[in-house]
Order: sequence, then C-alpha cells, then structure tokens
Amino acid sequence: MQSIFIVHEGGAKKTADNELIRLLLEHLGLATALIEFRGMGSKSNFFKTDSYSFLKQAAQTDQIEKILFIVDADDPTNDSKYGGRANAQAALTAMIADLGFQDISQTYIMCDPETGTGYLESLILSSISPTERQCIQHFLNCSSFQSKENHKAILHQIYKTAYPNAPYNFGHPHFDGLKSALTYLFT
Repeated sequence: MQSIFIVHEGGAKKTADNELIRLLLEHLGLATALIEFRGMGSKSNFFKTDSYSFLKQAAQTDQIEKILFIVDADDPTNDSKYGGRANAQAALTAMIADLGFQDISQTYIMCDPETGTGYLESLILSSISPTERQCIQHFLNCSSFQSKENHKAILHQIYKTAYPNAPYNFGHPHFDGLKSALTYLFT
C-alpha cells in the first residue's frame, strides 16, 4: 500500500505546524488518516539528504504515492543559506533532485506570503486584519521575548487566546498556496 508523507521541521509529535495542517486537511475534507507526518527536527537537519533514508527505502519498494515537504522560510538576515523563501525553495529543489523525488513531491514554504519571510505563525498572522496584526506586533515590541522560539510560541498563544472560536481564517487568500499543496497529495 502506498503512503502519503508530509515532511516538516520540528518534532514528530504534535506541533503547531502539523496541528494547523491537520485542521486544514479536515477543513478541505481530505483524509488525514492516509497521511504519515514526519518531523525532521532542526532546519539544518531538514536539508541533509542522508536524513531521508526512510523515504528512500519506501520509494525503492514503491510504498510512496506523494510527498509534501514543508519548511519555514525564516529570515535571510539570520540564515543566509536557508533563510527567506527564495533560499529555502532553492535548497528544497536541490535536495529533492538529489533524492530523486521530483515526480512525487511538492513543496510549501511557511511564511508571510507578502514578505517571503517568517514561519507558520507569520502565515497565520498575515491572515488577520491589519489592526489586529498591529495590536499583536505592539505587544511583541513591548515585550522582552526576542528569541525565535519565544517569538513563535508567543505569537501562537496570543492568536489562540484572542481568537478561540475561529482560530484560523482558511478562507483568506494567504492560505491558498498551502491548500493547493495539500490538495496535490490527493490528486
């Protein structure tokens, strides 16, 4: 039986990234039970082709139908090799070619679609009104949370607290790219 894989940064267990992806799959009416999520840990580990022995093995035995690689864009000022949408896409394209998965894979770079930088939380934040974004940004500017991990956790928690009844606006055009990438897995 062939499997559908979603390979992402972070841990293999429940993360904000795969939580959002599962919710979006459900919103689209796509079968989450058919997907195998694989967390690859850090971004540097994500781009090491030797980290994908499990996929190579599955591909050799014809057990993979499709793969979606999802990685954060981050910021090129902090990471000149992988940071920013263009650098992350170039690294993903090269890695997929090295693995020989061009025919069965798709990519999605998590970021604010307008800036091409950031991560999942940036995508989510980009889908709310400018006034709401400004309010959250004001809090972040006034706080002493400067590290990326704190910043991501704070953004995620603020959003879930401020909008508990409708946590994500999947109808916003900024989610269209991710919806398209997820729909690809089932075509």
